[in-house]
Amino acid sequence: MGINEDIFLFSGYARLPAGTTASEMYKVLALVVLIDMKTGTIVDADCTLSTPVSERFLAHILVGSSLTNGVEELAKQINAVYHGSAKKTIMTALRVIFDKYSTLAKTRMTDIST
Repeated sequence: MGINEDIFLFSGYARLPAGTTASEMYKVLALVVLIDMKTGTIVDADCTLSTPVSERFLAHILVGSSLTNGVEELAKQINAVYHGSAKKTIMTALRVIFDKYSTLAKTRMTDIST
């Protein structure tokens, strides 16, 4: 399989709440997504939560979502259906990823127009 030059990897990290299983295992949540920079769509996602079910559930929410119009709609969706202890941590890591994505997207648009 060749490398798709439009797919970029972004990661966001945030401290997990003390006393949770995930915190005992990892201390910090790592959220990693692959984003198609042409469309802003998340094409794959993974994270360090304490159970495979929670990791798959979060990935299911994220994959297919677009970041082109911001992260608020995605954050609302996560807030509505994810009721685990790491919710705020996930939101923080997602916002870190969005900031990185936005910066790169703006840079790429500037490079294209010059």
